[in-house]
Amino acid sequence: MPKFRKRPVVIEAMRFDGSWQTAKPILDWMEPSKPIDRSGARWSDRNGGLIHINTLEGEMTASAGDWMAKGIEGEFYPIKPSIFARLYEPLEPVMVEG
Repeated sequence: MPKFRKRPVVIEAMRFDGSWQTAKPILDWMEPSKPIDRSGARWSDRNGGLIHINTLEGEMTASAGDWMAKGIEGEFYPIKPSIFARLYEPLEPVMVEG
Protein backbone atom coordinates (compact mmCIF):
# COMPACT_ATOMS: atom_id res chain seq x y z
CA MET A 1 0.00 0.00 0.00
CA PRO A 2 1.48 3.42 -0.93
CA LYS A 3 2.02 5.79 1.98
CA PHE A 4 1.81 9.57 1.98
CA ARG A 5 2.94 12.31 4.36
CA LYS A 6 1.06 15.57 4.79
CA ARG A 7 3.08 18.48 3.40
CA PRO A 8 4.25 21.03 5.92
CA VAL A 9 2.03 24.08 5.87
CA VAL A 10 2.59 27.36 7.71
CA ILE A 11 -0.60 28.91 9.08
CA GLU A 12 -1.52 31.95 11.12
CA ALA A 13 -3.52 31.27 14.30
CA MET A 14 -4.81 33.09 17.36
CA ARG A 15 -6.00 31.52 20.62
CA PHE A 16 -9.52 32.34 21.83
CA ASP A 17 -10.15 32.28 25.59
CA GLY A 18 -13.90 32.97 25.42
CA SER A 19 -13.60 36.66 26.32
CA TRP A 20 -14.43 39.71 24.23
CA GLN A 21 -10.79 40.81 24.72
CA THR A 22 -9.57 37.85 22.63
CA ALA A 23 -12.64 37.68 20.37
CA LYS A 24 -12.30 41.28 19.10
CA PRO A 25 -8.80 40.92 17.57
CA ILE A 26 -9.84 37.60 15.99
CA LEU A 27 -12.99 39.10 14.48
CA ASP A 28 -11.02 42.13 13.23
CA TRP A 29 -8.47 39.75 11.66
CA MET A 30 -11.25 37.78 9.93
CA GLU A 31 -13.24 40.82 8.74
CA PRO A 32 -11.67 41.19 5.25
CA SER A 33 -12.60 37.60 4.39
CA LYS A 34 -16.33 37.86 5.10
CA PRO A 35 -18.31 35.69 2.69
CA ILE A 36 -20.24 37.39 -0.10
CA ASP A 37 -23.49 37.10 1.87
CA ARG A 38 -21.92 39.36 4.55
CA SER A 39 -22.81 36.96 7.37
CA GLY A 40 -19.37 37.21 8.92
CA ALA A 41 -18.14 35.72 12.17
CA ARG A 42 -19.78 36.81 15.39
CA TRP A 43 -19.10 36.51 19.13
CA SER A 44 -21.55 35.63 21.86
CA ASP A 45 -21.00 35.53 25.61
CA ARG A 46 -23.06 32.37 26.06
CA ASN A 47 -21.50 29.17 27.42
CA GLY A 48 -18.24 30.86 28.41
CA GLY A 49 -17.89 32.77 25.14
CA LEU A 50 -18.26 31.51 21.57
CA ILE A 51 -17.23 32.62 18.09
CA HIS A 52 -19.55 31.47 15.31
CA ILE A 53 -17.93 31.32 11.88
CA ASN A 54 -18.90 30.24 8.39
CA THR A 55 -16.32 27.75 7.11
CA LEU A 56 -15.94 25.72 3.94
CA GLU A 57 -17.76 22.91 5.81
CA GLY A 58 -20.60 25.13 7.07
CA GLU A 59 -21.05 27.08 10.31
CA MET A 60 -18.71 26.07 13.13
CA THR A 61 -18.30 27.34 16.68
CA ALA A 62 -15.07 28.11 18.52
CA SER A 63 -15.18 27.69 22.30
CA ALA A 64 -12.86 29.03 24.99
CA GLY A 65 -9.40 27.53 24.48
CA ASP A 66 -9.82 26.82 20.76
CA TRP A 67 -7.44 28.21 18.18
CA MET A 68 -8.75 30.17 15.19
CA ALA A 69 -6.62 29.39 12.14
CA LYS A 70 -6.29 30.91 8.70
CA GLY A 71 -5.81 28.22 6.06
CA ILE A 72 -3.75 28.26 2.89
CA GLU A 73 -6.71 29.50 0.81
CA GLY A 74 -7.45 32.36 3.25
CA GLU A 75 -10.28 30.46 4.92
CA PHE A 76 -10.77 30.50 8.70
CA TYR A 77 -11.65 27.60 10.96
CA PRO A 78 -11.50 26.67 14.66
CA ILE A 79 -9.16 23.95 15.94
CA LYS A 80 -9.46 22.22 19.32
CA PRO A 81 -6.35 22.71 21.52
CA SER A 82 -5.44 18.99 21.63
CA ILE A 83 -5.50 18.73 17.83
CA PHE A 84 -3.64 22.03 17.40
CA ALA A 85 -0.86 20.82 19.74
CA ARG A 86 -0.43 17.59 17.72
CA LEU A 87 -0.41 19.28 14.31
CA TYR A 88 1.37 22.60 14.78
CA GLU A 89 4.49 23.97 16.43
CA PRO A 90 5.42 27.66 16.71
CA LEU A 91 7.95 29.09 14.28
CA GLU A 92 8.84 31.75 16.86
CA PRO A 93 8.26 32.09 20.61
CA VAL A 94 4.60 32.65 21.44
CA MET A 95 2.82 33.30 24.73
CA VAL A 96 0.27 30.52 25.25
CA GLU A 97 -1.88 30.39 28.37
CA GLY A 98 -3.94 27.45 29.51
